[in-house]
Amino acid sequence: MNQPATASAANDSQPALVSQRHAWYAVVVLMLCYTLSFIDRQILSQLVPFIKRDLGLSDTRIALLQGLTFAIFYTFMGLPLGRMVDTLNRRNIIASGIFVWSIFTAACSAARTFTTLFLARIGVGVGEAALNPAAFSTIADYLPKERLGIGLSVFYMGVYLGSGLSFLIGGLVLDSVAHIPSVTVPILGTIASWRLTFLVVGIPGLLFSLLVLTIREPVRRGLARNREGQVTRISTAQAIVEMRQRWKSLAGISIAMVFQSGCNYGLLFWTPSFFQRVYHWTPGQSGRALALIVALFGCAGQVFGGWLCDRWQKSGLREAALKVSMLSCIATLVLMVPAFLAPTPWLSVALMGPAFFALSWSMGPAPAALQVIFPNQVRGLVSALYIFILNIGGLTLGPLLPGVFNDYLFHDEHMLGASMALWIGMASVSMLVLFRATYQPYRVDYDRMQAASAQA
Repeated sequence: MNQPATASAANDSQPALVSQRHAWYAVVVLMLCYTLSFIDRQILSQLVPFIKRDLGLSDTRIALLQGLTFAIFYTFMGLPLGRMVDTLNRRNIIASGIFVWSIFTAACSAARTFTTLFLARIGVGVGEAALNPAAFSTIADYLPKERLGIGLSVFYMGVYLGSGLSFLIGGLVLDSVAHIPSVTVPILGTIASWRLTFLVVGIPGLLFSLLVLTIREPVRRGLARNREGQVTRISTAQAIVEMRQRWKSLAGISIAMVFQSGCNYGLLFWTPSFFQRVYHWTPGQSGRALALIVALFGCAGQVFGGWLCDRWQKSGLREAALKVSMLSCIATLVLMVPAFLAPTPWLSVALMGPAFFALSWSMGPAPAALQVIFPNQVRGLVSALYIFILNIGGLTLGPLLPGVFNDYLFHDEHMLGASMALWIGMASVSMLVLFRATYQPYRVDYDRMQAASAQA
């Protein structure tokens, strides 16, 4: 039975005990915010031909706009924001981040050079840097660990919902203005019609910062305690000690997910161009097809992966998240590589559906696995480090390497399918090896944390 919120919940500035109904409401709100984040991030993938034409950019420089821009922000601000998550109101951090990244998304419409667009995209990078560590920590306090896999999987549905909507919105806008070279808008004046896409997805985001204020800051659970059972404040130096004690699990899961996120980011960025270059589809055709594939199969895979992880977790399998992730690697390798080498677009689409289903299995369980082996006082910093590693590695390599393979290995932009197949094959095998190597250290760290929780 759901327990009612306590009186302290009436003051949103104070942490609150909340009902399970509100907990799942908060998970859905955070998922919608992540959806918005990915719409704003991925919309660039629909604009590649126009940006290349108007700014005169190569595939490599286009890829830098998608990956390196976000990695740069994480280099300087990701970890400090993670530490703020451990000490400040997480809801307010998320609301502020949404406001900032929405402004910068809209500002991309005014960029006239590679440099100005690059700087605006760095501003968009505040999205995940503010959102993910705070959301991970918040959801871990809303839900018991036996439901954390499905909870974070629901949150991560925002990746595929946002990407699918960016494909759909971008395709519709571009097809609508295909015969209109320029439009006139307030403040900016006359701009190329494709730039309108940034305004369409950026400005509504300001409302989402208000939506976040409808959720409550939950009571922090799983706090580290001293020998007398009192909650202790963990300094940054002590937090580093906690991470060092579990470095094998932290490094193994994080680096493995670099390759998973690299697959995701590479796919979400280059697949529209793949269908347009190889099969000569219009932006609208590729956008509609990919919106359906990504949203339907990706979200279904999220739910399945979270459910399977929680089921194995309840049965006593400590490394449940890692096992789910290994199965995801194998299925991705078997399905996604042939999808980019298929002789017809419809065979490619038929393979991509189940491939996206399998690829998404690990996205919720992997960060959930890290949440349950660390005390609450360092989860924000751990989550920020995890996202930092994913962005420095996956978000940079995922979009970049297919572009590099195109420019410097195959010397042909129409070989994008081969470039993608090569990258996904390399990444899937690397993931498989790393997840399996992390089994034993993760079991040790899991048992240590459970013993500490029992003593408290």
